[in-house]
Amino acid sequence: MALTFTMRRREPELVGPAVPTPHDTKRLSDIDDQETVRSQAPSMFFYRGGPHAADDSAGVIRRALGEALVPYYPIAGRLREVEGRKLVVDCTGEGVMFVEADADVRLAALEAAGLTPPFPCADQLLFDVEGSGGILNCPLLLIQVTRLLCGGFVFALRLNHAICDAIGITQFLTAVSELARGLPAPTVAPSWSRELLEARNPPRPTFPHHKVFDAAPPTAAPPPPPPVDMATRTFTFLPSNIDALRKRLPPNLRDTATTFELLAAALWRARTAALELSGDEHVRLMFICNIRGMPELGLPAGYYGNAAAPTAALVTVEALLAGTLGDTVELVRKAKAAVTVDYVRSILDLLVLRGRPYVAVTNLFVVSDNRRTGFHGVDFGWGPPVFDGPTSAMFGGSYVLGVRNGGDGENNAAALPIMLPRPAMDRFASELEKLLKVV
Repeated sequence: MALTFTMRRREPELVGPAVPTPHDTKRLSDIDDQETVRSQAPSMFFYRGGPHAADDSAGVIRRALGEALVPYYPIAGRLREVEGRKLVVDCTGEGVMFVEADADVRLAALEAAGLTPPFPCADQLLFDVEGSGGILNCPLLLIQVTRLLCGGFVFALRLNHAICDAIGITQFLTAVSELARGLPAPTVAPSWSRELLEARNPPRPTFPHHKVFDAAPPTAAPPPPPPVDMATRTFTFLPSNIDALRKRLPPNLRDTATTFELLAAALWRARTAALELSGDEHVRLMFICNIRGMPELGLPAGYYGNAAAPTAALVTVEALLAGTLGDTVELVRKAKAAVTVDYVRSILDLLVLRGRPYVAVTNLFVVSDNRRTGFHGVDFGWGPPVFDGPTSAMFGGSYVLGVRNGGDGENNAAALPIMLPRPAMDRFASELEKLLKVV
């Protein structure tokens, strides 16, 4: 649905810590500074607001942001490289970029246009401030708060992924929201502790990691650009759709397979068939495993860096499509089970030995589960967001997003945005339809 509205923005400003903070230099971990996460990650939160939200939201959030940057003062700094391209953050206190805006549109109109990627107005709700989009020597966060005619507002951000992952930025945003609601301090104290995720000395990988990284030279090339004629659609899976997929599994998996395992397997199969690749080509499904719960790593509760390890399943097109959905779920589960503490330490060692390469990108499909980030709990004082999550898909990647199936209840459906060459999109939808037929 087409949507046009007028946007009025104030001049961008830097919001720094509310009081002076230490001016020191901190090393990032060897997960933080790998090439794959040297990127910008946008997300949006849509709020219904209330009688005073239209007047207060931007000011309240700006104040709380400055207060939260006191304990989280590295986020107000700037990244630079030292010897061996190692990333460090200079804690300069310069601040994060903040944009205050007003739009002559109501949340109902945005909802009617569709609060799932691709957002038709994303570039309006998250304006690309000149000079803010780099990895080095740039603000680590760009935030835009847009007030709507109805009293609702949109909180949009773009994160330098090297400083933290989705769970880490949620921890920071939760601190901002708690301070915005009047709490005297964040309930979770931040912890830097990046040295806990550094390679051993000397590095000594104990796994081949061939499913995640190519056996390539130390400096791997960046991912290739997608084909020109691309289409993006979001597919929503209701509980009945999940049940239909589950009925395709053998009895030993039907009651134990997670929703993520089901969806990742189904999307991978449908996408592979839709791309019409040669049967002897290898295809790779990759996902990122949260490693915060591994006691051997010793990550403290307030750790807000990148704390996830990539794992993958690798198989030929012919073998994938000749098997059943249950076979694919088993591949996903095997890849998840591979992520032990020894595996994580081996990944760290390999990243350092190989010059922090990109993950292997040939025939790659990455699926991330954003339902566990905690985005849905970020409440600045006007209730939880109506929608929260990434603003777009990319070729070769998708997200599992929690969405509401009508009403104001809990998220009870899953939305998955996907980008494909336009001719492949209809084939993808057809493949999904086949999988969702009740057996």
